[in-house]
Amino acid sequence: MAHTGVRRIVWATAGLATAAVVLSLVGLPMAHATPASAKLDTLTLQLRGPAQAEFAGYYAAKQLGFYDAFGLDVNIRPADPATSPEQVVASGHANIGIDWLLGLLVTRDTGTNLVDIAQMFARSGMAEIVKKSTGITSIAGLRGRTVGVWCCGNQLELYAALVKHGMDPEHHKAVTIVNQPFNMSTFLNGKVDAAQALTYNELALVLESRNRATGKLYTLDDLNVFKFQNEGTGMLEDELFARQDWVTRHRDAAMRFVAASDRGWIYCRDHVRQCAGIVLEQGPALGKGHQTWMMNEINKLIWPSARGIGVMDPAAFKRTSTIALRYKAIKKPASQEAYDAALPEAALQYLKDRVVGIDVYGRSYRPTAVRITPGGR
Repeated sequence: MAHTGVRRIVWATAGLATAAVVLSLVGLPMAHATPASAKLDTLTLQLRGPAQAEFAGYYAAKQLGFYDAFGLDVNIRPADPATSPEQVVASGHANIGIDWLLGLLVTRDTGTNLVDIAQMFARSGMAEIVKKSTGITSIAGLRGRTVGVWCCGNQLELYAALVKHGMDPEHHKAVTIVNQPFNMSTFLNGKVDAAQALTYNELALVLESRNRATGKLYTLDDLNVFKFQNEGTGMLEDELFARQDWVTRHRDAAMRFVAASDRGWIYCRDHVRQCAGIVLEQGPALGKGHQTWMMNEINKLIWPSARGIGVMDPAAFKRTSTIALRYKAIKKPASQEAYDAALPEAALQYLKDRVVGIDVYGRSYRPTAVRITPGGR
């Protein structure tokens, strides 16, 4: 299965012509570009997982020349399972990292001076799924049931949702909590009534599997999907972060990186299958069907973006940090100093000044219909 990078313990710390060609790819003119002879600023981006559509916007920005056009030479590094993106960036081995906001808050709680420079995902992709045959139609219906969950920080959204409905998951009161593997085997084999899943990954793994009762692939009609975003307990996921001292010294480069990355995600919003293909060129573990599903679902976490892609929603930040504090992932309340509110706003203005007519909000965004394939092929 595709490794999404949340498996680790999240609170463990420790020329003008060229530009014109690039712009023709998106069909939008550019007011300014970096001449081919200009020296590019070199940056390293540390992913939170392996190459997969979760990171398609960055791969697209690199392959389509968006980073080059904004004066950047970007090296993209897939995750090392033995270390966190925060550790890599804090040590100086990468300039910018990607992780869920919780990972940043936990690391800052230990005194490490990292800062969110763009909140790329506007909503949570975490959910709890059940088979309709269980008769469970809501989170409240999990009372008295066996509920699968991932450990190490991934459980917080579920726990917060269960508590809202009068259950005590930490002490197994009114609900039985079971640590589940990431391959969804306990759910498929009926050993749990409900299982945790990311809408862009593990949900697809279920849909790519055969239902023993019918001999056919599972469909969404066989399942109820309870998204924690809809339950009011969703926590913010993929963000861009860097060391504060690096941002202070390289603020212009950081801003241009965010702007070019925004442009990559805008392109992937409008070119789902092409961006899935760009990711496939990186050799991910799962195939075209899975990566296309993932690309489509990732877009739903970004678009529409009420404030513009990358701009932090203070209410969503507060919800994430409050849940983290309630379950002792962090020891002290997180402050708004954890994110740089001005930098992503500046990146959006930079992008709009240079790419005429570009849509940074996606208000008219509509998901693509993606056909599920056996095994994600």
